[in-house]
Amino acid sequence: MSTQAATAPAALPQKTPLLQSRLGSFLAVVPLSIWVVNHLWDNLAAFYGGAAWQTAVTQYKHPYAQALTFLIVMLPLLFHTGWGLVRMFSFKPNNLAYPYYGNLKYIVQRVAGLGVLAFLGAHIWLAFLQPRLIHGQAEPFAAIAYEMHWHAPTIMVYLLGVLGTAYHLANGLQGFAMGWGLLATERSMRRFEPWSIVIFLVLLVMGWGAIFALYQAGGTEEVIRAREEIVRLRGDMH
Repeated sequence: MSTQAATAPAALPQKTPLLQSRLGSFLAVVPLSIWVVNHLWDNLAAFYGGAAWQTAVTQYKHPYAQALTFLIVMLPLLFHTGWGLVRMFSFKPNNLAYPYYGNLKYIVQRVAGLGVLAFLGAHIWLAFLQPRLIHGQAEPFAAIAYEMHWHAPTIMVYLLGVLGTAYHLANGLQGFAMGWGLLATERSMRRFEPWSIVIFLVLLVMGWGAIFALYQAGGTEEVIRAREEIVRLRGDMH
């Protein structure tokens, strides 16, 4: 990473208080990063069938665990979103003047953040809130698996959403380490770069693996029949 490329993020703390910047980056990693990794891991249960997926993803052992999990995720997410939007509108891209790798990563991180925000908003509403608020129960496995297999926009949105999330998180970990002084030199940042790529690829494989499992299940007769029953009881899901 060049010196010029590193100056783009470094110029921001002049406008953003250090405590606020570190708090924002902290909430991006803890607990949001932990939740993302855990959520992707839980969704891999789709390889073992609908019952395993619903146990891992939609069931909670205690009535208050669902509300607590929602608060633990939503409050940091809202804070991080506000913090990120402030940063988004407080910098001016200089990629044409300084077409360096670090500058490219910096602007892609911001664009990915906007995409992830839109994806998470839709995902939280459609997969978590809407089924519980409108239908009084968690999203059935057959519903999401069928949509993933037969509704092209759904699988495209999930593929791109997971791609953006994996990049935003992996690159954000590097920014977190820089902001907290864990990567204080140009050499340490270069040495961490391969780890950032590995984290990105691991998250991407987990997410796309879960999508593949859901896609596969969505084409089975069992899921098709279960989805027809859901439509009969609830109406069309589009």
